Amino acid sequence: MNKLSILCLTAAGLSSCTGNKTIQLKNKDTGNNSTRQLNIVILLTDDQGYGDMKCYGGEHLQTPNLDQLAAEGTRFTNFYAGAGASTPSRAALLTGRYAERVGVPGVVDDTSKNGIKRDEITLAEYLKQNDYATALIGKWHLGYQPEYLPLRHGFTEFYGLPYSNDMWPYHPAPDHAYPALPFYDNDHVIEYNPPVNQMTTRLTERAIQFINNHKTEPFFLYLPYTQPHVPLGVSGKFKGKSGNGLYADVIMEIDWSVGEIMKTLKANGLNENTLVMFTSDNGPWLSYGNHGGCTGGLREGKGTTFDGGQRVPFVVRMPGVIPAGKVSDQFLSALDITPTLVNLTRSQMPRMNKFDGQDAWGILTGEESSHQPFYFVYNGIVEALRDGKWKCVAPHSYRIVKTPGKDGLPGEQIVNGGNISLALFDMEADPWESNDVSVQHPEIVEQMYAKIKEFQKEMDKEMKHLMIE
Repeated sequence: MNKLSILCLTAAGLSSCTGNKTIQLKNKDTGNNSTRQLNIVILLTDDQGYGDMKCYGGEHLQTPNLDQLAAEGTRFTNFYAGAGASTPSRAALLTGRYAERVGVPGVVDDTSKNGIKRDEITLAEYLKQNDYATALIGKWHLGYQPEYLPLRHGFTEFYGLPYSNDMWPYHPAPDHAYPALPFYDNDHVIEYNPPVNQMTTRLTERAIQFINNHKTEPFFLYLPYTQPHVPLGVSGKFKGKSGNGLYADVIMEIDWSVGEIMKTLKANGLNENTLVMFTSDNGPWLSYGNHGGCTGGLREGKGTTFDGGQRVPFVVRMPGVIPAGKVSDQFLSALDITPTLVNLTRSQMPRMNKFDGQDAWGILTGEESSHQPFYFVYNGIVEALRDGKWKCVAPHSYRIVKTPGKDGLPGEQIVNGGNISLALFDMEADPWESNDVSVQHPEIVEQMYAKIKEFQKEMDKEMKHLMIE
């Protein structure tokens, strides 16, 4: 792949050189027009499906701020989360590596002794050594033990939950007795069982405070919302306002939050100096019925490697750099975020690990189209491979929802209730993965399945090493 984006550090600050085009990033804070490094804001929702934004087809949802973000930036229709569940997906986003390599192949909770490996390098660590202020405001979910918490992995501030908001004593169908859910302010627990209806507002207020406090220096704000993951909660200012139920109310409040973040950036003169990304950690939790989201017609949902489980919204905005008003069908994944931002900010470290994702700056700016093959891995098992328009699915069992739940109660979900044989899907013609064309293209199936089996050997080594540790 040709590098169509080369970044140059000058004595004054950062310049992006793309071909003959040079982009100077200016600090427009009052009285200070000196060149500076860009700021980075990553907004991550929890269990929001591909169809859960108006600009992605969710006509019953009110998302004016998200739609405006898309209108001012580029909206991608072929973006994939790093995994089909929370922990491994977040690990992939923050490291650019498959979760199996970094110690968290599956979801962790209050009983887990493992977490993201202590020697693993997160995006926050890369940026911190490059003099960025770094904050995680929201849900961590990469290990509960003290050595795994955010302040040990590059974040200078942490305000939020160590794992999911349903891992608490009020879970309607617990697999074990959950203890009180802690809420952290840096290293200190300041509250237990925080009210879910205040969470989005609290996180937004703290994020605004962080931006205001660090407006004169480069910063990385990672805001992983706790919603719309069950239990759903919405503040009084949005309760019942959507007219389409609690889930739609929750999406309204997240949309409001995004609007408040953008207002704060603009008020501080940081509009053109800030790269904003919005996405979700995985697809919707379908077993919760009307308290789960929508896949937009894609197959299956959270907990699977079908597109309903991993294809999610992705919007990127940076005026004058990222094309505005563009809808792109270029393939991208969350694995690409960290390597792209590390290269963009020149934040390499001597002990850099090998990335599984790629530097996708050329794709983000609309100047490049090629992307390397992407493997769908679930808890150590390589279940599929996407290469260009083709998705080859290996034989495996998968989660199905037999009966959806309602109003916060889960329905009947069968962990290995579905089975699929070796299959091939043309994702351009059939994004629903409904028409297996393996018989028509045996040579493609053979080649792709061979790659799956070879990568499985690599994942087996990672899992064996994890068990030894």
